[in-house]
Amino acid sequence: MTLIAFTGNRFLADETLRDTLAARGLNARDLPRLAGEDVTPDTLRPHLSPGLFGDGGLIVDFEGVKPDKALLELLASAAVTVAVLDESPPATRVKLYEARGEIVASPAPSKPGDVTGWVVQRCKRQKLNLDRDASAYLAEVFGPDLAGIAGELNKLALLDGPFTRDTVQRVVGREPPGDSFAMLGAATAGRPGEAVTQLRRLLASGEDPFKMMGAVVWQYSLVARCVALQQQDGRVTEAVAAQKLGVKPYPAKKALEVARRLNEARIRTHLERILAADLAMKRGLDAGVALERLIVQLSV
Repeated sequence: MTLIAFTGNRFLADETLRDTLAARGLNARDLPRLAGEDVTPDTLRPHLSPGLFGDGGLIVDFEGVKPDKALLELLASAAVTVAVLDESPPATRVKLYEARGEIVASPAPSKPGDVTGWVVQRCKRQKLNLDRDASAYLAEVFGPDLAGIAGELNKLALLDGPFTRDTVQRVVGREPPGDSFAMLGAATAGRPGEAVTQLRRLLASGEDPFKMMGAVVWQYSLVARCVALQQQDGRVTEAVAAQKLGVKPYPAKKALEVARRLNEARIRTHLERILAADLAMKRGLDAGVALERLIVQLSV
């Protein structure tokens, strides 16, 4: 009768599936749902014909399944509504969905600002009074884990608002993850407390100190090259920096933000301090102590 493929972010696709079926008079909870090893022609066939009361329905989850053409044709020819969860279908399946049914895509936000916007819109739908800073906090601590964010919003819905960042943080109980570029930015801006806080969050989240030192070396190499570009060409745009450094726009942007606070003399001093900290770690000094001392040195 109808084949509908729900693609994109799994959490959003599952939500969209339920809403779409409900709009067509079908309750997803009442429909059979097959996944994994149960997705075979023999197990599907009994569910592909309407019941005594008209249209039925079936939900098929393709996670971990590689359906062949015969199975797809079987679903497409069903006499009931078939909703397929297919997070990232290849082009061949996309063509079949377009030709024999329809596709409902659920792209997910990935950048922190986009995730924050998603939280803001979801709060509006749920009539939750979270300020934008509180929404940004959820985006920081959960990143692209939209299901995790939705779970926290469901908890908040049981409490009385309004909700500030501090209120939400007390309920959620998570520290924002550290950000190595934010750490370096705070250090070069002369904010050692903030820089050390970022470092400790990174270490607490399980980041390997030696890998972090490698990241500092790489990031500061970008910063140093940005300082040189600015001395040579004046004010440099993010696009130009990304092209000349051979990196993606985000690290180029962050490196420029740090470089704009430095000149050649300061970057040379910083590079010498980074080299000394790297050697100290390799000679057996406590890696966390060496990194913390380095971050403080970069702040003065």
